[in-house]
Amino acid sequence: MTPLDAETRAAERPEEHKEELRLWLRMLTCTTLVEAEVRRRLRTEFALTLPRFDLMAQLERAPAGLTLGELSRRLMVSNGNVTGLVERLTEAGQVERVPHPVDRRVVHVRLTPAGRAAFAGMAHAHAGWIGELFGALSPDELRQLMGLLGRVKQSVREVG
Repeated sequence: MTPLDAETRAAERPEEHKEELRLWLRMLTCTTLVEAEVRRRLRTEFALTLPRFDLMAQLERAPAGLTLGELSRRLMVSNGNVTGLVERLTEAGQVERVPHPVDRRVVHVRLTPAGRAAFAGMAHAHAGWIGELFGALSPDELRQLMGLLGRVKQSVREVG
């Protein structure tokens, strides 16, 4: 008899995958806990939402700016969501819209100097928070977990 591959085994015998389901729930819980704490700290310390922080992080990596479509793809949200985020960050003086020099239909969004300075402080704080949240893990454990999660990522891509 030919052994079943993991995908078929999971579909045909879900009762045999209790450990995988528990792992999935553990990963989801950890992600949710970390995200909730980062959201709380951004709100408390910078009066900023996580989506705005994420948008600013994308713009930090693209000094010349990005179009709304590029931002939408990178953030994996709708153009409408990006437009609202850009509008609020523009009102706050953190980002600016810059028309394309040749094609007036194209507009790039980029951080203002004030936005770049503000984001630098936020990114520094964010890195410290993540270090603190993962502080109970040794450098060896961090490397081991990264390796194992890399294997999970590869497995999901191969099956999907």
